[in-house]
Amino acid sequence: MAVLSTPAGVRYLGLFGALCCAVDAILFGAPSWIRQGVSVVSILRGPNGFLIMVLWIAGLTALCVAWWHGRHLTESRTWIWTTAALWSLPLLFVPPLASRDMYAYACQGALFDAGFNPSEVGVATQPCPWLESVSVVWRETPTPYGPLWILLAGAAAAFGSQVVALAVFRLYAVLGVVALAAATPVLARRLGVSESRALWLVVGCPIIPVHVIGGGHNDALALALLIGGLALIAGRDRPLVALLGGGALIGAGIAVKITLGVVLPFAAVLAAGGLALTRPGLMLVLRRGGAVVGGAAAAMAGLSIASGLGFGWLYALSGAGESRSWTSPVTAVGIAINAVGQWFGASIDAVPLARTLGLGLLLVALVVIFLRFRQGDQLVGAALALLAVIFLAPITQPWYVLWPLAVLALTVASTRWLEIVVIVSMFFILPNGDGAWKPLQVPLAFVMAGLVGWVAWRAVRWTREPVPEAVS
Repeated sequence: MAVLSTPAGVRYLGLFGALCCAVDAILFGAPSWIRQGVSVVSILRGPNGFLIMVLWIAGLTALCVAWWHGRHLTESRTWIWTTAALWSLPLLFVPPLASRDMYAYACQGALFDAGFNPSEVGVATQPCPWLESVSVVWRETPTPYGPLWILLAGAAAAFGSQVVALAVFRLYAVLGVVALAAATPVLARRLGVSESRALWLVVGCPIIPVHVIGGGHNDALALALLIGGLALIAGRDRPLVALLGGGALIGAGIAVKITLGVVLPFAAVLAAGGLALTRPGLMLVLRRGGAVVGGAAAAMAGLSIASGLGFGWLYALSGAGESRSWTSPVTAVGIAINAVGQWFGASIDAVPLARTLGLGLLLVALVVIFLRFRQGDQLVGAALALLAVIFLAPITQPWYVLWPLAVLALTVASTRWLEIVVIVSMFFILPNGDGAWKPLQVPLAFVMAGLVGWVAWRAVRWTREPVPEAVS
């Protein structure tokens, strides 16, 4: 398609896709009430059903195709920033799209404002004045977010209006994207990789307009703090104050989304220029890497104490396990085993065991990845560590893929396979936030279980391959 070989064609195809998604947010987004039994079939049978599905598929397809073809263009950073802004603009003033998380954020903020600790109790404890907007599965579970995000959620909910709170969360999302767009080229330049490529892969990604802006998620804000911190520590000549400041920013990012904590060991080694198993090498890591870790620890401790929330948020992720979906590979394995048991008349629940084994494998995977990349490209290792978290976590959402993409885009490693994962995952969610393929949960669980087997086989082979050296 000749139109996609031009910057204007890419820009306006993506804008068309964003407009389609924005109309869908109005027609069938995530309202303040919960629709029951939503599926593709129920949408098609309801008012404007055909239009809703056509707009959704066309919108996502247009955004994904534009992003895919846009990576071949060598336009300026200003062009990329403007294009990304145009794609996000239609989603700024519409109801929440493809997720109900903003409603949960608002109730978590109200819970904090009422004097409760959202890391210890669910939003039904107060109860939140907007409790009926929150998905049932999240009403009794503690928040999986850190103290910085809880403070921000409290500030949004302090106005006493759900509408104002949602607007503030959208503002946080925009600020996060702007900060991410500013920090990414800085880190790319310090690492000697293409600034335009990194910027396009991250801020041009369809996850940004649909899920970060439309869904109001906090991922861009957390990633902006992480990338900003890495930008401060990248380079052998960085002063101690930069290492401490970079570590503090990374710690603040972890205090939004704790899963980003797996990047911290790689950041410490990055600051030291690698981990050589010699006395001078170890001393360098202790001195420079220790400053990064110390800055992060200080930021997390300071936010925990200043917020009055304490350190319970460090293990509050357990509540995420209440939701079950085939999109989480380890959960899919459990669902598949349950289905096999039912075929033979056995009533079992293998999901908890599969998830427990997944967490054990995650610890092993993180250690192996760290050891393999202690002397290679630490950001490739960090991206793989984030991917391991997504793959082995009890719950996986499409917007989580932005985490490893934002880091891997800052390396010379190929991202094509991850771009394909992003594009495929965009079609997992309906505009109101329900799973698009929920009726096929069991068959797709078997497909995902097969993927788990392939990844396990490929991981064993990968451990025998040489590690690419970092870009000097």
